[in-house]
Amino acid sequence: MPLLREMDKITLPLANETALSGVLDKNLKKLGSRLGVSLALRGDQLLIDGDTQRTAFARHYFEKLNELRDRGHQLREEDLLIALDMLEESPSASLEDYAPPEPLNLSRKSVNPKSLNQQAYLQAIKNHDLVFGIGPAGTGKTYLAMAMALAFLQNKAVNRIILTRPAVEAGEKLGFLPGDLIQKVNPYLRPLYDALFDLCQYDQANRLIERGVIEIAPLAFMRGRTLNGAFIILDEAQNTTREQMKMILTRAGFDSKLVITADITQIDLPQPRRSGVLQAIKILSPLPEIAFVHFNDRDVVRHPLVQKIIKAYQKAETRED
Repeated sequence: MPLLREMDKITLPLANETALSGVLDKNLKKLGSRLGVSLALRGDQLLIDGDTQRTAFARHYFEKLNELRDRGHQLREEDLLIALDMLEESPSASLEDYAPPEPLNLSRKSVNPKSLNQQAYLQAIKNHDLVFGIGPAGTGKTYLAMAMALAFLQNKAVNRIILTRPAVEAGEKLGFLPGDLIQKVNPYLRPLYDALFDLCQYDQANRLIERGVIEIAPLAFMRGRTLNGAFIILDEAQNTTREQMKMILTRAGFDSKLVITADITQIDLPQPRRSGVLQAIKILSPLPEIAFVHFNDRDVVRHPLVQKIIKAYQKAETRED
């Protein structure tokens, strides 16, 4: 690292707290990459190396973190990232009203939003009966919706959970697959099971499924039903037809929540422009009762390489357009 100037040093009380220094050390490279600088800890001194503009922003960011700490907030890894999201969107943004969100305490684990958009998504689900989560894979759209569904069930705000997906993708029909109907549709529904079992104790989840409290079914099974007191998640909605989307939007009954997740960059329908979710976004966006939360590559919580892959594809597709 080059010889650091005095202006590149900042006192960081965060580093003195054992719980946070562990989080901060682990994320030092991630934060440095996001800020475009090199970071190193020396006791309670944070050393910042980079060009003048990026160094100034990094200093501003860590000073804001210190202010949050001085107001008594116990900052976690996700709070560091959410604060960075806020300041990247608006460097003059005030963090005075920011308070770390309460975790969703489920039977198997606690879940916290790890980005500003994820935080907005959870808040939207709390405040709206219909929410669209739009964005690339790995941004937590389905996982967080599942966590909220389990939290609502746990708090008796709903009496059942309905998880559904289109069962016909990439123009393929189920008929060529071996087995009975359940075996045919199971591969399409597997990601929903994966999220459920990661958040909920295995035996508990199976009991809830056996009792019908949690139902996982292809979208076609929703036709003709009215779903009262239910938390409904429609996953992979980019692969719904316009007719299917209208059908599911009219299924929700009293005291129900409907969360629709979609990655509009991966539409597998034979005619992608006729995706039901694209039409729904256009038609329903003006309605204030409906929330639309858009995710981007910064919200990806998978392997760091996934963010770079998404960016690379976005650049390539922009050039092709």
